[in-house]
Amino acid sequence: MENNEIKKKPKKPLPIIFGLIILSGAIWGISKYIYAKHHEVTDDAQIESDISPVLTRVTGYVGKINFEDNQFVKEGDTLIILDDRDLKIKVLQAEAAYEMAAAGTLVVHANISTAIAALQTAKAGVESARVHVWKTTQDFKHYQNLLNETAISQQQFENSKEEKESADAQLNVALGQQNSEESKIEAAKKQVAVSASYVAQKKADLDFAKLQLSYSFIIAPANGYVSRKNVQPGQLVNAGSPLFAIVSDEGIYIIANFKETQLMKMENGQPVEIKVDAFPDTILKGEINTFSAATGAKFSLLPPDNATGNFVKVVQRVPVKILINTGKEMKTKLRPGMSVKVFVKVD
Repeated sequence: MENNEIKKKPKKPLPIIFGLIILSGAIWGISKYIYAKHHEVTDDAQIESDISPVLTRVTGYVGKINFEDNQFVKEGDTLIILDDRDLKIKVLQAEAAYEMAAAGTLVVHANISTAIAALQTAKAGVESARVHVWKTTQDFKHYQNLLNETAISQQQFENSKEEKESADAQLNVALGQQNSEESKIEAAKKQVAVSASYVAQKKADLDFAKLQLSYSFIIAPANGYVSRKNVQPGQLVNAGSPLFAIVSDEGIYIIANFKETQLMKMENGQPVEIKVDAFPDTILKGEINTFSAATGAKFSLLPPDNATGNFVKVVQRVPVKILINTGKEMKTKLRPGMSVKVFVKVD
């Protein structure tokens, strides 16, 4: 009997152990419940960044490539040089056309000067003709009086009359010449406006040709890493062809897709803890920046239409942009597309 009692004694700690397990589970559950009351969590999130696709603006053969795939480049670096010989010829042609148009403008201005000088001569001719008309008119009147007194012959009177009529005709011709020269000046002035417009057109053609030439140098639009290189030396690329993309190293952020039922207490500026799947031992700090203006489903290629078919209620998700405030060294290791889990402290 005594031996049996001794064997049963080790069983007494079991209720205590079982109680400790229950207590630990309860503490864990309560802590999780309290944490969940003050946080919103989602693992439907990933790292995003500003990605700038680079396309060629002109057609040409690739002459030189100054980068390797996944290389870091700075904004303004010349990454690709196209064969620009045909573009340079177009610039020379545009320069020649512009110089010819400018020379034409000088000719037009010279024509105006010539027309003004001719007008002055015509005006002088009109004045001379007026004087001649006045003199012949006076002579005609004088001879007419003499004829009435029979002091001169009819022939002399007829000669005086012809001189007066000739003077009148010369005056009309001079006036016509003056009007003609004035019309030439007006036409020349209008030609100046036409010539100026033509020069402006040729100047625009020259600027466009120079702009096209500048496009033979393809530069980096931003700081970042070159990715998706899709070009080789000697390759013919057409205008609009994608050559590569630059992933910005400064615009790293997170897009977290929260359920619509999680947004009630969430607002801009709330602190966020970020756990990157690739680096599970590192916790980054951030904050909510903005909320999407619509759910992700509304931006899909074929957004759902609840007015058709049988309606099944589905909880929608709203993209939330989260900025990363800490972990500068870690940011250099983060890549767009990496999965993360975010914890938003709501109160």
